[in-house]
Amino acid sequence: MTEPFVASGLSDELGPVDYLLHRGEANPRTRSGIMALELLDSTPDWERFRTRFENASRRVLRLRQKVVVPTLPTANPRWVVDPDFNLDFHVRRVRVSEPGTLREVFDLADLILQSPLDISRPLWTATLVEGLPDGKAATLLHVSHAVTDGVGGVEMFAEIYDLERDPPARPTPPLPVPQDLSGNDLMREGFNRLPIAVVGSALNALSGAVSVAGRAILEPVSTVSGIVNYAVSGMRVLNRAAEPSPLLRRRSLATRSEAIDIPLSDLHKAAKAGGGSINDAYLAGLSGALRRYHEALGVPIGTLPMAVPVSLRADADTAGGNRFTGVNLAAPIGTADPISRMQKIRAQMTQRRDEPAMNIIGSMAPVLSVLPTAVLEGITGSVVGADVQASNVPVYPGDTYIAGAKVLRQYGIGPLPGVAMMVVLISRGGWCTITVRYDRASVRDEALFAQCLLEGFNEILALAGDPAPRAVPASFVAQADSESRSVSGS
Repeated sequence: MTEPFVASGLSDELGPVDYLLHRGEANPRTRSGIMALELLDSTPDWERFRTRFENASRRVLRLRQKVVVPTLPTANPRWVVDPDFNLDFHVRRVRVSEPGTLREVFDLADLILQSPLDISRPLWTATLVEGLPDGKAATLLHVSHAVTDGVGGVEMFAEIYDLERDPPARPTPPLPVPQDLSGNDLMREGFNRLPIAVVGSALNALSGAVSVAGRAILEPVSTVSGIVNYAVSGMRVLNRAAEPSPLLRRRSLATRSEAIDIPLSDLHKAAKAGGGSINDAYLAGLSGALRRYHEALGVPIGTLPMAVPVSLRADADTAGGNRFTGVNLAAPIGTADPISRMQKIRAQMTQRRDEPAMNIIGSMAPVLSVLPTAVLEGITGSVVGADVQASNVPVYPGDTYIAGAKVLRQYGIGPLPGVAMMVVLISRGGWCTITVRYDRASVRDEALFAQCLLEGFNEILALAGDPAPRAVPASFVAQADSESRSVSGS
């Protein structure tokens, strides 16, 4: 789909945020795997499917690179081309019991996400799931968040897709040169560079101090005011925006995912009718689903803390690494009117995006990334202030194919970094999918929650006019519709 990926554009060193996410892989409560579940209209030829990933791994260097961490922290961890790279470890296939359903694929996805990636290898796997009705299949692309974020992943993995079912064959790219580098080697390199690094850091610190001192002398009031404003803004960014829900407070290691499908044009029409964006309509629909769930269980609340990742990625940024921050909202789940809910969400998003300390976590990451594991996990547990995280990732607007099979839907399944649920909206090929992965200790009535999810978004879609469009359940059967499809996309 794209020009060959320019490997030289990727930094070999892990950034502080990437290393934090990499360290989190060791703990099941901080594991940061992200997954794309794709429903295909047919079962691709296995060798063609496998070859597509082989070629992609030659073009997109990160798919062949593993992380090497120095034995002592004298240097930054580094991405190196794995000399023991084995495609058969990363590209797999399984078959669900016939007649398979998309529900079984979601259950398999949750099991994979709860399992650790092998940090001694490149941090991804691709699983082809066969045995779905009418010859359909699914793919489960599992990637560590240390590799990239959702928006970067769209660019990084574009290489595996085509714009037509049977395009002309492309030449096989050359093999990347493997690198033998151990943790001890990297540590010694760090020691050798230590004098230069110390001098460089001292000069940078001195230059920064002189600059700040100069501004303080010339503009003392504005300098002090700026420091104070940034500190106050940082407190607003880090503090939770609302009190947590009493229903969603428990945490465990068991998860489940549910998903619905909505035509993108319908959600856009509803958003426009409500005076907001697709993201406003999405968050309002999710808030409406949570309102229904809380009220059905007799625990009505006005707001709950919701974190919304916001991409900081510029056009010039490479696909690898993480470029995002978070906006903390007081999700207005107690607001019954969907248009008022959209307006409240829009006002908060506008205000929070303009915070001077918007990226304070990124600023703190260099210090956090070198803390001992026990200290880091303690800090992480204390700053997680959201019940819900809700992400919105646009993918490809037109039809796409992989190894001859058309991608009908893509569902985004995210990590649960101490929150009760992670929600991901994916827009691709004219469809929106909303996938909720939740902690099963937080959401105890699974059938009720699935129904509330459907009704919450149908309420938003009703704004589009008469006859109102409706969301379609992908992973469950709606209580009012016993004839719902077992596999979405047919």
